[in-house]
Amino acid sequence: MAKDNRGHPSGGKTSSTESFCYTKYRYMFGVFSLWNPLKLVINCLILLNFLKITMSTKEPDTEGNALIDLMLALNDSNRQINWDTNLVSPCFSWTHVNCRNGHVESLSLNSLGFSGTLSPAITKLKFLVTLELQNNSLSGPLPDYLGNMVHLQNLNLASNKFSGSIPTTWGQLSNLKYLDLSSNNLTGRIPGKLFSVAMFNFTATHLACGLRLEEPCVSGSPLQVSTSKSRLKVIATSASCGAFILLILVAVLAYRYHQFHKEKNDIFVDVAGEDDRKISLGQLRRFSWRELQLATDNFSESNIIGQGGFGKVYKGILSDNMKVAVKRLADYYSPGGEAAFQREVQLISVAVHKNLLRLVGFCTTSSERILVYPYMQNLSVAYRLREEVLLLDHIKKLLRENRLDDIVDGNLKTYDRKEVETIVQVALLCTHSSPEGRPKMEEVVKMLRGIGLAERWAKWEQLEDAMNQDLAVLMSQQYIWAEDSSIDQEAIQLSTAR
Repeated sequence: MAKDNRGHPSGGKTSSTESFCYTKYRYMFGVFSLWNPLKLVINCLILLNFLKITMSTKEPDTEGNALIDLMLALNDSNRQINWDTNLVSPCFSWTHVNCRNGHVESLSLNSLGFSGTLSPAITKLKFLVTLELQNNSLSGPLPDYLGNMVHLQNLNLASNKFSGSIPTTWGQLSNLKYLDLSSNNLTGRIPGKLFSVAMFNFTATHLACGLRLEEPCVSGSPLQVSTSKSRLKVIATSASCGAFILLILVAVLAYRYHQFHKEKNDIFVDVAGEDDRKISLGQLRRFSWRELQLATDNFSESNIIGQGGFGKVYKGILSDNMKVAVKRLADYYSPGGEAAFQREVQLISVAVHKNLLRLVGFCTTSSERILVYPYMQNLSVAYRLREEVLLLDHIKKLLRENRLDDIVDGNLKTYDRKEVETIVQVALLCTHSSPEGRPKMEEVVKMLRGIGLAERWAKWEQLEDAMNQDLAVLMSQQYIWAEDSSIDQEAIQLSTAR
């Protein structure tokens, strides 16, 4: 990695980042300056070959297909479900679906306006524990195949239009703990085993239960059958546990309070504004308030060289002619201000690295928290990045000029120029500023096989031309690009999991 030409501190805002996509689209291709073009090509080939193997050997996604069939049978006319069938598994990001150990465990599709029926495909969700379809308009008979879902514990089909009787196979649901069939057009007798379910509700139906039979239409509350002795035992146990937890919390808070004030007193001692002594603390120098006032001409606005959320940074000259950058904390009294100052002093004072700006010292008074750094003439990393030509822009230029030999490492003796051009084009398509504009891995594999690359590349070139024209207009207006400039480019979004 090239040496970081670190400039003066930027008032608490990060001046650069090494992420896959640069946080501002004008510089979004800067990360590729860290990569050798040959390594980029080789890594792409290795990754795509691995994807080909995994895609060819992966078994069909049974649960995902079952959910798609279920959704079609439910008749989602209002388009409440937006499942992406291109995803490898429904466990990644499908809404209303919860998984455990890679299998669908819970399906919550209540109050979505469905008007269809239940598909037999639901039986393919062999590990389903919870099924919630209440407050829809589902119709037809209750499916008997639900009785084969042995892991089912919670079933809620209330407030639908189901008709007919309850299948006798439902008595096989030995793990069922919650069953709600209320507000449906159900008739007939209820399988006797369903009355052993811990919580059930058959109200607002025409089922044989209630006043004329011994079996109730709704389960009673466990509290109603508790004895006085049991209630007293529960109350006593709860009170004991509550008191014990309260004592632990008080002890923890007292310990943290003591540690906080101990660390504060050990590390930071308020220095009166009129105290002119030079106090050393380890390798850091403690400056007096008056000394920094003189160095910065009483913190003159003309000496400001940067600012951000942390505060303002002033250029100063000490009595020994040493140039320094003085960072003055602006929100010391705001929540987290003191903690931020302590963290920065503790971390930077022990950090030693050729690319990190060392901390010279600090100053604390009853109302001020100040950090002192050496002043760097080379300005900030962000400034340098904005002044340099980005490597990815250079790659685009070479590709437009058909100079593939300058892109590929000379040590690669023989290669197919057409294949290299295809790989570079696909790699550039993957650097689109918007996640929606980047090809999915399925599309990448197709494009490497020559399917759809020409059309996609033509659209990309048109977009590049438009962006370059817009950028030229902006640059011609003589704007000053500061780190917190209001005309700075819009941040781009990183890719989400696929």
